[in-house]
Amino acid sequence: MNLQRFGLMLDMSRNSVMAPEEVKRFATAVKKLGYNMLQLYTEDTYEIPEEPYFGYLRGRYTQAEMKDMVAYCDSIGVELIPCIQTLAHLPAIFRWDAYRNIRDTADILFVGEDRTYELIENMLRSLRACFTSRYIHIGMDEAFNLGMGAYLKKHGLTNRFDIIHSHLERVIELCKKYDFSPIMWSDMFFRLANNGEYVVQDLSAITDEVIHACPEGVELVYWDYYSDDKNQYERMIDAHAKFPGEVWFAGGAWSWQGFVPGNRWTLESMLPAMQACREKGVENIFLTMWGDNGGECSYWSLLPSLYAVRRFYDGVTDMGQIKREFAELTGENFDDMMLLDLPIDMGKIQFNSGAPHKSVLYNDAFLGIFDKALLPNVTEQYAAMAERLAPLADRNSPFAYLYRQMTDLCRLLSVKYDLGLRTREAYQAGDKDALRALVPVYAEALACAESFVESFRNVWFKENKPHGFDVQEHRLGGLLLRLRSQGKRLADYVEGRVDRIPELEETILPFNSENYKKAGFDFPVYNNWLGGTTVNHM
Repeated sequence: MNLQRFGLMLDMSRNSVMAPEEVKRFATAVKKLGYNMLQLYTEDTYEIPEEPYFGYLRGRYTQAEMKDMVAYCDSIGVELIPCIQTLAHLPAIFRWDAYRNIRDTADILFVGEDRTYELIENMLRSLRACFTSRYIHIGMDEAFNLGMGAYLKKHGLTNRFDIIHSHLERVIELCKKYDFSPIMWSDMFFRLANNGEYVVQDLSAITDEVIHACPEGVELVYWDYYSDDKNQYERMIDAHAKFPGEVWFAGGAWSWQGFVPGNRWTLESMLPAMQACREKGVENIFLTMWGDNGGECSYWSLLPSLYAVRRFYDGVTDMGQIKREFAELTGENFDDMMLLDLPIDMGKIQFNSGAPHKSVLYNDAFLGIFDKALLPNVTEQYAAMAERLAPLADRNSPFAYLYRQMTDLCRLLSVKYDLGLRTREAYQAGDKDALRALVPVYAEALACAESFVESFRNVWFKENKPHGFDVQEHRLGGLLLRLRSQGKRLADYVEGRVDRIPELEETILPFNSENYKKAGFDFPVYNNWLGGTTVNHM
């Protein structure tokens, strides 16, 4: 076994674009933990001189910034690899007329169009001017509706193996022109061969047709963040080994379920993954750190599981040893940093269900989309979490600001969690005394929300470029305004200035309850601000 690369992929495309100096600090920190590679996942957040609208107003990295980050990483022995998209996951660019004619469907490029390959060549030219690595990650995952939009209108119904094969051949040739060796996500080949499913149960699903659909000159990345089944990891590695080229593995360091890290599930899922990779001789490994729906979670909050997973690959599974080594390397207590996960441990919430805290944070007190799913005694749990985290926020630690954010979040949730439910019950019972007692609770929730906004702002501006925080201010500003407005309307009602509050007269229905029960969840796992805040048009 000859491990070549053990790295991380940092998502810089979901609003939070890590500041260049922070990237360098992060690279220094993870180098000490045993990592030797970083990928910057940039859909459109990098400069292309010929494409002024590409990444416009999105906090894109300039060429000067990319060159500086690459030079620094090279100097400390960390390979910085560009990680981009050359097929799907490009929704942000299509808002501009410059790219309107090369849009197939919602976020997918129009395969076969000259302008599409002009854009891709401009991408590669810009990146080659900045990066020294011979590798480039060209994406191409989750293009579910490939060939079903503008392509269908122009060319008619076409075998999607043929579409992706022809596109990939042209992209590979462009990569060769700029001296890049491309790697790409493997799921499109697997899904097209496996009735839309990525994970194969039988290796015979990977037929010669599937293998030949993947041109020579590209290496496939098997990604899996969701399983704790070592046999599944081994079977999928074997399936990927049927294709030419090296097999890369991408696991997950769970940073994409709202504001809170998922260190615990990272450990549980990546232990069998690393064991499988070690036994199967996978030599290139990285952990993805996505930022779904806003890029709200600090990547620093995953440090304990990042170190543990690296040691899992070495064959070390003694957590006592791992914790001691982590303290020696970082000066931080492993168990203390694991407490940053606390806000996801609500009720019986399962392993990778980090978003309930976000669901209840934005659950509107008068509309109550999630009220039917609220669990008993959770407000007390959140209050206890805040008390446990508060001392860590006040100590002398470079990560005190992260503990402060989680403390403020838990305090807010301890007040707001069932506030709307209590309001509705009292209103429908005609209990104005109970409603009168709730008016100051809305003021308390507002004060807690203001504290959380400030601590989250501190995290964001310490770690990221300012671009993208406008979205957070729209979201959290809406939360503040709603709490203020609802407190005032409730006061108006109990004092007789208005006769009714129509929203509180609605009967709340379950939120997709059967689907969640089938999936084994006891609370909606809904990391989507808009859909969890209102059912009205925005």
